[in-house]
Amino acid sequence: MMASQVRAVVADSASVDTAIESRFSCRAFLRDKPVDRETIEDILRVASRAPSGTNHQPWNVYVLRDASRDELSRKVCAAHDAVYAEPSLAARYREDFDYYPEQWVSPFLERRRENGWGLYGLIGIVRGEKDRMHAQHQRNYVFFDAPVGLMFTVDKRLGRGSLMDVGMFLQNVMVAARARGLHTCPQAAWNEFGTIVREHVGAGPGERLLCGMSMGYADTDALVNSFHTPREPVERFTRWLE
Repeated sequence: MMASQVRAVVADSASVDTAIESRFSCRAFLRDKPVDRETIEDILRVASRAPSGTNHQPWNVYVLRDASRDELSRKVCAAHDAVYAEPSLAARYREDFDYYPEQWVSPFLERRRENGWGLYGLIGIVRGEKDRMHAQHQRNYVFFDAPVGLMFTVDKRLGRGSLMDVGMFLQNVMVAARARGLHTCPQAAWNEFGTIVREHVGAGPGERLLCGMSMGYADTDALVNSFHTPREPVERFTRWLE
């Protein structure tokens, strides 16, 4: 294995770059175009080559399809609607870890606003349309109609570095999916309802939900899939020391 890895030649770097650069958060999938189990297993196998400190490989993956996917969506959509109707119920649901900061600061606040209002503006949602915002947010909980949903957990006893390791695994999943003609959407939105998710998938009490992910074939005609977020130029985030 080691010898083949050392001597392996990436003959087509353009395809690798395309797989990375064409990855985006897909928000409309073809529900009736399934992804076979063999393809999903192959993606996860390739993704498992992600590095991790001391090779402890901290990721756990739960794959939801068909009835299991639909039942989880039903449970979480019901909870999401209940919290919207009675905000005090939100106290019942706590994220396993703080994905976002308590207070946003510049330049991250501006980027976040640009992302949110850019998406809403594209699909015709304006400020104050709370019902439509709620409905759009709930699209997360039906996996944007993707035929495959994935949930990623990590052992609570592990350190913060394991979160970085799982992040690299997640990126591998998304890039490997693109190489097979699939699209994905990583989703922190599920974290709020982690108690429901963990119980549904049978995760142990020592597992922490990190995020969900939708996977499938993109609906190329959906307007929402024309939304692609910008990236800062290299010179903005890089310092050269020579």
